[in-house]
Amino acid sequence: MANKIKVNASTMNKKKSMYSLEFPVRCSPAILYEFLSTPVGLQEWFADKVDQKEQKFYFSWNGSTDTAEVVEHMENEYVMYRWDHQPVDEFFEFRIEQSSITNETILKITDFADKAEIKDQQQLWNTQVSDLKHRIGS
Repeated sequence: MANKIKVNASTMNKKKSMYSLEFPVRCSPAILYEFLSTPVGLQEWFADKVDQKEQKFYFSWNGSTDTAEVVEHMENEYVMYRWDHQPVDEFFEFRIEQSSITNETILKITDFADKAEIKDQQQLWNTQVSDLKHRIGS
């Protein structure tokens, strides 16, 4: 299954558009969820260093830190984060789905970006998820 990108241009914030990417991942939803929702798991593929204090996650890259809050989550199904510096209606979400036909685990990522930056953001997610798959052994 190829990676898919879907863009929803009609968002509440006119500057940014919501888009989604789908990636097949060869592992159980429980294992994948650990890589998406814990500091140890996220540090394996998403950021150089990840710390957590209650619902706040501190992501560090090259000495710079961004803070995100867990907005919603359901074990082995999804986790939704919101960057502290972003508008309340913008988030990034990792959702774990199972294909009803192939029983394959699918990672669906939903994020926001300026229309002109969506292709660059897609490339960044492709690189990040490739690293995730390598870490999982997928």
